[in-house]
Amino acid sequence: MAGSNLEIKARCADLAAARARAERIATSHLGVDEQVDTYFRVPHGRLKLRESSLSGGQLIPYLRPDERGPKRSDYQVIPVPDPPALRGLLEAILGRHRVVRKRREIFLYENVRIHLDEVDGLGTFLELEAVFDGSASALRVQQEKVDFLMRELGIDDEQLLDVSYEGLSSA
Repeated sequence: MAGSNLEIKARCADLAAARARAERIATSHLGVDEQVDTYFRVPHGRLKLRESSLSGGQLIPYLRPDERGPKRSDYQVIPVPDPPALRGLLEAILGRHRVVRKRREIFLYENVRIHLDEVDGLGTFLELEAVFDGSASALRVQQEKVDFLMRELGIDDEQLLDVSYEGLSSA
């Protein structure tokens, strides 16, 4: 599945308060996902193999700038039937860059995924991903939704990150 989203990632000191706010505004609750993301060394963009307790194995190549605030990400989700075998092959070919382990609680507000993340060694975070068709007109609509959710969830500009968890990781 190919797609685009408008996303933000923010530090979240009080995950319980964020959860209460998310429960109040969410249109659905998708559950808790245990994820291990293995990032590989690539010359452009990012490439990760996600091993998910909810979705199984997925190879996800994506392009996204490292900038603060809402940013567009273009990605492809490729189902992987044997994640350990592919991980070994990609590590041999490309080299492993980082491994990020997290517990992610997932809510939905219309088409926007609200992620409450507990990331091993890094702390707690809130992420928004507004999925859309990639068009400029849809991007404007998603920007309005992300702005609304940032206000409702109590996210201010000082909490926003300009890098992914892979960029925050030191090991």
